[in-house]
Amino acid sequence: MRWKRAIVVGASSGIGRSIAERLAAEGVAVSLVARRSETLSEVCDSINARDGHTQAWSYPSDVRRTDDVPDLFQKIVTVMEGLDLIVYASGIQPVVGANEYPTDEDLDTVATNFSGAVAWLNEAAARFSRERTGTIIGISSIAGDRGRRGSPVYAATKAALTTYLEALHNRLAHQGVTVTTVKPGFVATPLLAQFPTPPFVPIAQPEAAAQQILDAAGAGRRVVYVPSWWRWVMFAIRSIPAPIFQRLNV
Repeated sequence: MRWKRAIVVGASSGIGRSIAERLAAEGVAVSLVARRSETLSEVCDSINARDGHTQAWSYPSDVRRTDDVPDLFQKIVTVMEGLDLIVYASGIQPVVGANEYPTDEDLDTVATNFSGAVAWLNEAAARFSRERTGTIIGISSIAGDRGRRGSPVYAATKAALTTYLEALHNRLAHQGVTVTTVKPGFVATPLLAQFPTPPFVPIAQPEAAAQQILDAAGAGRRVVYVPSWWRWVMFAIRSIPAPIFQRLNV
């Protein structure tokens, strides 16, 4: 791998955990950040026990506490003596009823899915810009490609994250910094387990998703759909005229 030191935000489960484990298996030192301290410690201990030496560090932190990010970011970078890669994988998607508009939950989703990403990735962007090297990976979603009625705010946060990452790419590309936007479809994570999924749509495993994501970022890809065939599915969905799309529950 092209990286030696990485931060994975949202490393306690799902795609974030699989990315952290894959990085560690390839010899990358990883700092793990997530809200659930016990689960995060278990992931960290598992990585270190497998490799027989300290290769992972856990930093319990709630991404909604954006004021804590600058000091924690600097602490992590100091401990690892540098940084080559940051992955923002934190995300929530509360179940929202068809006639519900839960403002408190919606604002919590904004804070987790978007504000937290800005706080962490801005720190990395500033550092990588000075060093003229580095990789940023943001886990967005196919949900951000269109405003679906099932989860309006979740979709909006992913759309915002996608646009933010595109802007970071445009700002940093000429400085040698890679920014990769990841748009997963259905991946077997705790988040997906909350929702019914169509029986005819394959569900990817997080380990396979992690490998595809890291391969794409290593190759300098701007956008990667996971699995890759979702690119064509979403192209078709984006092509549906708005009056028809509003009648569909997709």
